[in-house]
Amino acid sequence: MKIGLTFDLKDEYLRRGYTEEETAEFDTDETIGALEGVLTSLGHTPVRIGGITSLVQQLCAGERWDLVFNYAEGMFGIGREAQVPALLDAYRIPYTFSDTVVMALALHKGLTKRVARDLGVPTPAFAVVEHDADVESVDLPYPLFVKPLAGGTSMGVSAASCVSTPSELARVCRDLLRRMRQPVLVETFLPGREMTVGIVGTGADARALGVLEVLFLDRAEAHGYSYLNKKDWVGRVDFRVLDDEAGAEAAAIALRVFRGLGCRDAARVDCRCDADGRVNFVEINPLAGLASYSDLVILAERRGISHLQLVDQIVASAAARVA
Repeated sequence: MKIGLTFDLKDEYLRRGYTEEETAEFDTDETIGALEGVLTSLGHTPVRIGGITSLVQQLCAGERWDLVFNYAEGMFGIGREAQVPALLDAYRIPYTFSDTVVMALALHKGLTKRVARDLGVPTPAFAVVEHDADVESVDLPYPLFVKPLAGGTSMGVSAASCVSTPSELARVCRDLLRRMRQPVLVETFLPGREMTVGIVGTGADARALGVLEVLFLDRAEAHGYSYLNKKDWVGRVDFRVLDDEAGAEAAAIALRVFRGLGCRDAARVDCRCDADGRVNFVEINPLAGLASYSDLVILAERRGISHLQLVDQIVASAAARVA
């Protein structure tokens, strides 16, 4: 197959003046090159497209592909991950991963949690803060956890994200509203184990690759999988594959959310345990990273699935949908 590859390169945005944190979700040329190599090894013909601007230009020039491996995060707006899928839908070009509706919904963590509750999935109580004054309406027991509503790669999450007083809540919310330029999600803090579940397939064929527990070491920033802990993870976090009761519960919850939202091909679902050890859904990433250091890739490799095999399963899932 002739497979187009959409993506956003970190270096391109850094050259435009964006910060390291603003570009945290974007990939290196090395990662895109590795994906090209994998697709070639699988017998396909990969063609670099780039981000949405380049996609528009190439579509207008008459370029077409049998399938697009969509790896573009987008930069602007809460619906940024839905922009490339929407354009490809308009041109009736099939692509990997979830569709426009799912991408837009999943990036809005508040709306996703509402759907999860409707699916009967446990998730911490929450409130959305869009303006400074909204903080006064937050009626949840402390401690609370505060993060950007539509952030990725733990952008905006730090040790300060866990707050214990109204004044701390107001301060952190004000900072995020101004710095991240988006609403803020405030939810009950879950003090228990942190887990992430990898999923491949679509619908009834979707399956959990396994569950990875995130273990925080002595150098780790407190309270969770923060931006610093993800960016500089060596010596801060470690991982282990879970095969216990909590892992099985996390996998079941992840699959229920994945199927309930209508996700496709692959995703990563984050869960965390409350004070009683009960697994809760936290968020879902239907456009999970595929770099060598990404959680989904680490999980797959620890389950005996190579990077090439993982990409092959994603492409095979997409191809089966459009056959």
